[in-house]
Amino acid sequence: MLELPEPVERSAGRATAHRVLERLGGPVGLAVAAAPTIAFVVAESAGGLGAAFAATAVTAVLACAVRLARREPPGAAVAGLLLAALCAGVAALVGEARAFFLPTTLLPAAFVAAYVLSLLARRPLMGFVVNPLSGGPRAWREHPALRRVYTLSTVISLALASANLLVRVVFYLEGQLAVLAGIQVGVPAVFALHFALTVLAARRVVRRSSTGTLAAPPASAPTSASPVSAPAHP
Repeated sequence: MLELPEPVERSAGRATAHRVLERLGGPVGLAVAAAPTIAFVVAESAGGLGAAFAATAVTAVLACAVRLARREPPGAAVAGLLLAALCAGVAALVGEARAFFLPTTLLPAAFVAAYVLSLLARRPLMGFVVNPLSGGPRAWREHPALRRVYTLSTVISLALASANLLVRVVFYLEGQLAVLAGIQVGVPAVFALHFALTVLAARRVVRRSSTGTLAAPPASAPTSASPVSAPAHP
């Protein structure tokens, strides 16, 4: 198996982490995305729901404008605006501040279901998401090493999503707005880190293939080729 020099591994790691961060909009993009949530909590604490709605509306529009000005994908910018509008609309309908976090509290349940179904079908969801970025073959499910990486990553994603759902529900029931806001701001970074580590693990499997067995289905590989072992997930 081909061994990459340690400096190359570290350089690849930094490049992957930087790329994932850029996909999230970078530090500025993360701050802009979090602004409507922070504005809602701060304004609600200072002036009640009316002030919170006004602050959220202004901040969400400004955040969308900033993201468009930074040439982020228009879909992501508009999605952020719509999400803020949905959260504020639910809070207005229910008539209490904590309902602002109801949509994002229930959203992890959809991810939990998706991860479970993909694992039961033996088509780990992270494989479909990560493989195009890792340089793996289209038929990655036919290669045990890559499939193990993506399966493990999906299991970890399921655990993270389940914990995210549980924690959100607990603090939602307790009405802890500041904690809910912190979770909503911090969780994307946790999932982004996991995503970056999955890309690195998958790339390491691909790069360490000395016979090209990952470039084609196993049936076309020489029978004497050694199997490629998946590295432990970082």
